[in-house]
Amino acid sequence: MKKILVIEDTLEVRENICEILELDGYEVYAASHGKEGVEKAIKKLPDLILCDIMMPELDGFGVLKILNKNRKTHHIPFIFLTAKAERSDFRKGMGLGADDYITKPFDDTELLEAIEMRLKKSETASISFDGTEESLQRFFSEAKAKEELELLTENRELRYYKKKDVIYSHESRPHWLFFLVSGSVKCFQTNEFGKELITHIYKKGEFFGYHALITESPYIDSCVALEATTLRLIPREDFKLLLFNNRDFAAQFIKMISNQVEETEQNLLELAYSSVRRKVAMALLSFDSVTDEDNIVDISREDLASKAGTAKETLIRTLSEFKSEGLITVESGLITILNERGLRSMPQ
Repeated sequence: MKKILVIEDTLEVRENICEILELDGYEVYAASHGKEGVEKAIKKLPDLILCDIMMPELDGFGVLKILNKNRKTHHIPFIFLTAKAERSDFRKGMGLGADDYITKPFDDTELLEAIEMRLKKSETASISFDGTEESLQRFFSEAKAKEELELLTENRELRYYKKKDVIYSHESRPHWLFFLVSGSVKCFQTNEFGKELITHIYKKGEFFGYHALITESPYIDSCVALEATTLRLIPREDFKLLLFNNRDFAAQFIKMISNQVEETEQNLLELAYSSVRRKVAMALLSFDSVTDEDNIVDISREDLASKAGTAKETLIRTLSEFKSEGLITVESGLITILNERGLRSMPQ
């Protein structure tokens, strides 16, 4: 049964929509305002979201922007509901990544058809690539109809790395697109004094190393395994043939690069203007999203400090404050997050 989240501040409209969807066989969740909608979207992970635009505190545009930044929710189809039909609202919504736009009042058939169409498109995209090793192999199987790719794909291989193994180094030449079958890696840059700053953390089901392949330039960073890691090494020729000949694959990479650009901009703003406490809180949450165990951070203090852009001594002092405030516990080096909301809402 497909799950749909309805975010609508008008009680009568919200109840009417929920009733229509339940009668059509959907499992429905309801939220009366934007903040509640964001929380339910992250917790319930619905298959589709219907969201009003004009709401107090956090409007529909704000909801969409927040969910697009979250790796767990950025792929969920999003349909705006609004009584306003101005073209500027339409363009703004689509510019933020909305999938559709329904103007109130609407009839039941119009609503159900729009939902059905978006769910079908979402299923097609999921079948095309869902972040698994199997779907990666399916991509190559589909593309093997081209004789030249048949020959090139013979050189693909799995490679295994232990914790702290170097995957590539700064200024080395790129030869592979990397796909994380298991484990996690960090990409970082080092200044002239040897101080390290982590720029990206990648986890299972993600690609990395493609910027250097696309620009045909040396790596501007270095990459190291954070734990025992298995990578699929895809020759750059295979990657380029897929990129230019498989529309689904190309679409995934465009979306991936766009999300990373926005994430990088946000990280730079955090580093430039946030307090030490907020930077440490965000670093904890970023490493928590990598591990399979929820709310467990098993990472060195050096890496945490590197991600937060602060000194190790400052990091340890801040972690001690978080522990005394009941936000985390620390035992045998493992950090357990007790209050994720408290960390996420840490003042600037």
